[in-house]
Parts: sequence; structure tokens; C-alpha cells
Amino acid sequence: MQTLLGSTNLDYAMMFALHQVESVELEGFEPFFRDLPVDPYIKGNYRTRRLSRFKVAADELIKLPHGYLFQSKHYNPLVGDIRREFAELDEAMIELKAFKKLIFAFIDYCQLNSEGSEIGVHQIRTSCSPTNYGNPAPEGIHRDGTDLIGIFSVDRANIQGGETHLYKSKKDSPVFNKVLNPGELLLVNDREFFHFTTPIKPLSDGEGTRDVFVLTCPSLLV
Repeated sequence: MQTLLGSTNLDYAMMFALHQVESVELEGFEPFFRDLPVDPYIKGNYRTRRLSRFKVAADELIKLPHGYLFQSKHYNPLVGDIRREFAELDEAMIELKAFKKLIFAFIDYCQLNSEGSEIGVHQIRTSCSPTNYGNPAPEGIHRDGTDLIGIFSVDRANIQGGETHLYKSKKDSPVFNKVLNPGELLLVNDREFFHFTTPIKPLSDGEGTRDVFVLTCPSLLV
């Protein structure tokens, strides 16, 4: 069963939802994905990322102090129980209107209390080549250990694969499976669903890339 709800609000007791976020202009994000630092916690140098956390006051987005990403091995058997540190998001990107619109779209769709919610924003590029495929989810089918997740597709360049799956349990077939196209935002109740994204490989010679923002509430930063 797939639940695709357009602009309908999400019932977090049981659902997930897919939205096309028309208000976010994607082109401005492109240069900020080119200089992401390599994720030092994953072997292969195919994943690069930054991470920051935010709160909202009135209609303003406020970046919170630097923190460390922490998940237990119960949720992340690959790199759980490690205080992982990543570079902050680029300040120039944070100032983009498109970035603010994305965060507020996540808040609105999820019906969050904007004044009391802390949101983690992971900026991630997964790369691949003919000799080195990229794995967006090296930990396998998993939960993140938060309440709400948003996966926002920014770009797919010269790739095949990268299909996102949702599961009620690790033993069941997926209840949702789709390649997220640029501009699509998948919202997931992390307490109810496991998620996974299949590996990517190039469509033709040369490098391929998959660019996403992953938003979490709470942020999982300490």
C-alpha cells in the first residue's frame, strides 16, 4: 500500500506522505553540493555531507550551536554509539530563500510546533562511477531513532537506482518504493516505518551523483 497525499496533512500514527514542493527553487543549491567534505565514517569516499540544526522563532530560522550526531547501535549498527562530527552547512546556503522555504515546508506539512521544534538538516551527496557504486544507505534497512524524517531530492545526475523504500518491518516487502525526483519531499514517521535507499550506478561513462537534504525532528544532535 502506498500513501501519496499531495498537500494533505500527515497522520503520524500510521502514515507517510509524498509532496512536490513547488515553492523551492533547486538551482541555487547546486554549487553548495560541490564542496561537501567526505564523510569520514563511511568507507569508500563516495559520500560527502554537512549537518546543522535549527529552530524557528516567529518567521525566522535560527541556527543552533554545533553538535555531534549520535545514534545507538540499535538504530545504526554500522556507526552507532559513535559521536559523529560533521562540518556545518555553508552560511551562504542557509541565507538562500529556497533553504528557508524548504524548512518551513517541512514544518508545515508535519504540523510541527515551530517554536519548540529542533530540526536537523543533513546535506548529503552520494557519488558513483563505473568502478565504484554509491550506497545511500550503507546501514541497510533501518530507522534513524527520531520521530519524523523528511527526504528532499535536490538533484539526480547521470544515475540509475537510488530508489527509496519504506517498510513496516525488515522482514516484509516494502509498502512504498519510488525514485524521488528533484523537488519531491518524502515525509516518514520514523517510529512506524523502516527506510532504505538502493545503491546508485552511472547511466553512462563518468561520475553520477544523488543530492538530497534529510531533515529530522528531533535533530539527534547532542
